[in-house]
Formats: sequence, structure tokens, C-alpha cells
Amino acid sequence: MGIFAEEIVTTDKLGRRTGPRTRHTLEEKLRIVEEARAKGASVAMVARRHNLNANQVFAWRRQHRRGLLNTAGAKDDAKLLPVKVSTPTVLPTERATPPAPSQSASEPKQAAQLIEIRLRNGHSIVVRGRVDGEALSRVIDILVAR
Repeated sequence: MGIFAEEIVTTDKLGRRTGPRTRHTLEEKLRIVEEARAKGASVAMVARRHNLNANQVFAWRRQHRRGLLNTAGAKDDAKLLPVKVSTPTVLPTERATPPAPSQSASEPKQAAQLIEIRLRNGHSIVVRGRVDGEALSRVIDILVAR
């Protein structure tokens, strides 16, 4: 009889895994990517063999193609630039004034204007806001003539 390693998996109410993520070394990732790139290999089968999601293997393959999974790049130390933090030299002295309203306080607020015109041919025209009567009359004449 074989011995089975039992993996304890904890999940939340929605069935999603909880707990720490599994970390893979760069060498493991490269080995799995090479295995998935072999002729006739199925990414899904390779992922299952290594207890991974196929999407993860596809992501590692994409990183490998872009040159992001190489040992030289991973072992280089990041180069940091010198930074000097100081207090700002110009501070605001006045508060910004709010934009002026479009209508003066003496003018009464107008309700939103809406004109709907149904033509004999079944078409309708809906106009919102202020309307130039002459222009609207010309548009209606043209549409009725059609």
C-alpha cells in the first residue's frame, strides 16, 4: 500500500483557499516552465503534477518569454537612487474660491426644459434645454417634407 501525504486545506465561506501562499524558487519555476514547453506537453497536466493552477504556469511562461525569469536578473541587487526629503518651500496662503454659479441669485431657477414632437411619419424629435424657435421650425419643416 502506498502512503498518501494528506494536505490540510482551509477555506473561507466561499470555498477560497486561505492561509499562506506557497513560494516557489526561481529554479523550480524554470524547471516547471521547461517541462511545460516540451514538445507535446500539456500545461494543465504539468500544473496538476506540481499541484499548481494552470494559470500560474502560463504566467511563468509569459515571464520567461519576457526575460523576467532569469537567474542573472534575480540575483542582481536593486540599485537605489539618493533621495533628499525636505519641507515644501511654498505653502498656500489663501483658500481657493469656489467657482461662481452659472445663474445669478436674482434669477429664478428654471425647470429643465423638454420638448417632444411626434411627426405624422412616426418619427419623434426630443429637444432638451434652451431652444432657438426659428432653428427648430426650420428643422421640423425639413423633416416633414421628407
